Amino acid sequence: MTARKLDAYSHILPAPYFARMRELAVDRGALKRWFDLSALHDLDARLRMMDEFGDGYQQVLTLSSPPVELLAGPSRSPALARLANTSMQELCARHPDRFPAFVAALPMNDPDAALVELAYAIDDLGARGVQVFTNVNGRPLDDPAFRAVFAEMAARDLPVWMHPTRSAAFADYATEDTSAYEIWWALGWPYETSVAMARLVFSGLIERHPDIKIITHHLGAMIPYLEGRIGLGWSDQLGSRTAGEEYERLRRERLPERPLDYFRRFYADTALSGSAIGTRCGLDFFGSEHVLFGTDCPFDPEGGPLYVRETIRVIEALDLTETARDQIYHRNILRLMRLPDDGV
Repeated sequence: MTARKLDAYSHILPAPYFARMRELAVDRGALKRWFDLSALHDLDARLRMMDEFGDGYQQVLTLSSPPVELLAGPSRSPALARLANTSMQELCARHPDRFPAFVAALPMNDPDAALVELAYAIDDLGARGVQVFTNVNGRPLDDPAFRAVFAEMAARDLPVWMHPTRSAAFADYATEDTSAYEIWWALGWPYETSVAMARLVFSGLIERHPDIKIITHHLGAMIPYLEGRIGLGWSDQLGSRTAGEEYERLRRERLPERPLDYFRRFYADTALSGSAIGTRCGLDFFGSEHVLFGTDCPFDPEGGPLYVRETIRVIEALDLTETARDQIYHRNILRLMRLPDDGV
């Protein structure tokens, strides 16, 4: 079994940030899960949970949802993002053996401030990438206001972590006010990720930045499973169903490659709640060089270890070469973050 396992998508609410989040939360009931998960905001509980998996298990820290911009308006979100980033940097400095890197939070509801925080977090705090959510208070990521963030990350050759966001307020039917049965989460989040990926592809962002590194949560969501529909059904027939839109010309002029091929340029983590079927599908679509070990810790029924345990079980059971397994467990994410690989 590979010794080093670097969890590329684990979530945390550092104590100073968590305290401020509690002050800002308007609807405490909507964040019940976040407040009840001790390993999310209690460092001692987090470290005890990680001990189960030995010294080789480490985590790249990403700030947990909700997005910064959902908690604070443009006047306060820059300070909130700064608090998140300085707090995560302090955790990495105190426990480098457990948390070798962190991902910066950005105040995306103020795009200019987001660029300032991006530079500060990477240049001064040592962040190894940034996290964005699949929409910014309802605005799509291909909105021109956000182009500079993606351009800057492409120029810096560091990855963008993309996390879904959607709440129960997003109803499943036009005749209803809220989403029932937590459909907004179980099916809505994969839909959000898939839509955001599609908008970045068809808007031409991936073509403009061919080497950009965008890490999609939950193994690319719906995209791998719908490969045929996206390929023969959509990529190769774009515009055939729509009157009044010049989608066929868009496909010819903006996307010189087949649209499906742009989807394969994304990276994806293994955070599928222990699904072997889904993991095999995602690996078949993206290939082992674009798949990263990620667990969604600590959002599982045990409050942390179950998703880690189950994700490792699935990866160990896959018919993979040791080279591919090492790529997934730690080599790919180290390469993306441009951190040294010690050969473990």
